[in-house]
Amino acid sequence: MTSPAFSRVPKAPRSDDVEAVEALAQALAAVDFSADAIATLLGPGPSAALERDHLVPARHRVRRVLAGEVAVRPGQRRLAGAVDLFMLGGATSQEGADAVLGQGAFEALRALNLLEEAADGRWVAAVDLSPHASDAGAELWVASDLGAHQRPGALRRDHVLGIGRASLTLAQFTERRPVGSALDLGTGCGVQLFHLLAHARRVTATDVSLRALAFARFNLVLNAGALGLDPARLEERVELLEGSLLEPVAGREFDLVVSNPPFVITPRRAGEAEGDRYTYRDGGLPGDQLISALLEGLPGVLAPGGRAQLLGNWEIHETGPDTQEEWDVRPRGWIPATADAWVIQREELTPEDYAETWLRDASQQRDPEAFEAASLDYAADFASRGVAGVGFGMIWLRRPAEGTVPGAASLRRFEEIGHPVQQPLAPAVTAAVEAHDALSRMDDAALRAAHLTVAEDVTEERHQRPGAEHPGVILLRQGAGLRRTELLSTEAAGFVSACDGELSAGQILDALGALLGWEGEGPASDLLLHIWRLAEHGFLELPARS
Repeated sequence: MTSPAFSRVPKAPRSDDVEAVEALAQALAAVDFSADAIATLLGPGPSAALERDHLVPARHRVRRVLAGEVAVRPGQRRLAGAVDLFMLGGATSQEGADAVLGQGAFEALRALNLLEEAADGRWVAAVDLSPHASDAGAELWVASDLGAHQRPGALRRDHVLGIGRASLTLAQFTERRPVGSALDLGTGCGVQLFHLLAHARRVTATDVSLRALAFARFNLVLNAGALGLDPARLEERVELLEGSLLEPVAGREFDLVVSNPPFVITPRRAGEAEGDRYTYRDGGLPGDQLISALLEGLPGVLAPGGRAQLLGNWEIHETGPDTQEEWDVRPRGWIPATADAWVIQREELTPEDYAETWLRDASQQRDPEAFEAASLDYAADFASRGVAGVGFGMIWLRRPAEGTVPGAASLRRFEEIGHPVQQPLAPAVTAAVEAHDALSRMDDAALRAAHLTVAEDVTEERHQRPGAEHPGVILLRQGAGLRRTELLSTEAAGFVSACDGELSAGQILDALGALLGWEGEGPASDLLLHIWRLAEHGFLELPARS
């Protein structure tokens, strides 16, 4: 349940005073504290810089507006004051806060733990408060800890992360099918939780951090109207649980699980305490053991037919002085053979790049001696296990539905896709899984009887030497989804060009065989295998099921 223990946590927003939180929501709405309005106020350049966590252009623009140096529409000056306070690290007074958000706002912000006193006696925001668009089209406000670009020094160890690239990647990867029950494992400030409420009747959110759960609960109350919640009865649709990984939900099953877990590989030190870890990214286990344990256990909390989508890191180990194992060796070994799995590696970093990425993530480079010591710890840690690289990617899992053949998964796909893909990616994932499921129910005769069509986003590309009679390379390209490219033979190109739904696949194969003088079934069988691949990857579409 959404325990009152999460409503009053030191150094975190308070959500026990529902009226005060609702008044803040009304004040934010009154100044149009929304992504579109802020983008209009700042202009294209400063707005784009702010998305990259570069605050200077936005600060310059906002402070010119506040000084009256820029002509703005009525109400935009108050919006500028809210942006300065909650997003740009600006200081204010009691009078200034009341002028921006209405009489009594200063005392309400203080009571909610949203302000802290600065050295000069003025007041600054204790949290970042930023707008975020939900799946349902509602404008939300998300409170999180101030980032490294908003405050001096390294981040606090119990830092509560806001909306970042990883959280957006997961939100875009998560399938938005209606479900009865969903689990957000490692909810943080609640970003995935808000999206899940748009298509799940009931959502359970867990985190090892009490502060993170306090932020999530505050954000639920702040956005209760947009999320369709009764702030006084959150437990009707939301359950918040404190605990590590799957421990809080042991013995339970869910239709959908999403997770952006604390998967960052971090060197372990003898005698380290939990307070030494950055809990938002470090699960406290050596190497990639956290993600391996999670992948081994996740199928056990899925209901029959239930699915999971998550992000993760995995180590890629050396196999010799200049050789390394395939990137998917370790993930393949973690996922139970009874679970359907689709793992996409999006990026691979060297140990050195990986260490620098995460040390800078917490602004540890601001202490040069500590930065050097931590870098050496990383080097020793990776060397101890022979780590040649670290992969990052997206993971899709499914527990087979009841009635399927027990003990065997039908979908086991591990692929590396480093090029840009269409976002959100989830619709393409859902379509690909549906295509796989349909094909798994078909034999060669059924595929030959199918009337295939070329997907709307697919184009053909031909390359040939000047003066050549025939193209040397024929490519199919997807303009949407995973944006794959497929190399075609002349025969396959001829087959695809005839897939307009009029003829069956078998009729097209027979016509090609007669035209090209095929002898025996070999050429047709080989081409049929390629057709399976084109259909499974979405280049060719099966007829809709009636």
